[in-house]
Amino acid sequence: MKNVWFKKVAEEYGWMGNMAPYPIKFDGKVWLTSEALFQSMRYDDDSVKEMIRVEKSPMGAKMKAKKYRDQMVVVPMSELDVENMRKCVKMKFDAHPQLKRQLMNTKDAFIYEDIGNRNGERHKFWGAKKWSESKSDGNNMMGKILMELREEYLKEIK
Repeated sequence: MKNVWFKKVAEEYGWMGNMAPYPIKFDGKVWLTSEALFQSMRYDDDSVKEMIRVEKSPMGAKMKAKKYRDQMVVVPMSELDVENMRKCVKMKFDAHPQLKRQLMNTKDAFIYEDIGNRNGERHKFWGAKKWSESKSDGNNMMGKILMELREEYLKEIK
């Protein structure tokens, strides 16, 4: 079985990541990336959500969200946070049929989000550190969410 690793948007599987520029519609508004939507879902304050939404870059949206950390209502890496990530990822792939096809084309590959040299708890929660093609360290929640979604899509066509 092949492993698929994604890290940077410009790399082969970069389209899988939340930073990839694939807009999605939610609550009647367009979000430039699933990252921006995901970050905003951690807040109740509409002005904070809008500030995150209008940010041009996904990293900018993430940094904006960090500035308002004290107003977060969803605890990072909690069950609700993971559920919000699932929703954002699914909305992105549902809105972009070519991405859905590309995800299904990974067939039974194990998908990892490569955290590179980052070692923080949140990085290892969402992704994994690659030691070799078959050895990694991390929870890899993002990879798990993508594999679950792929499974769901593949069942739809059977």
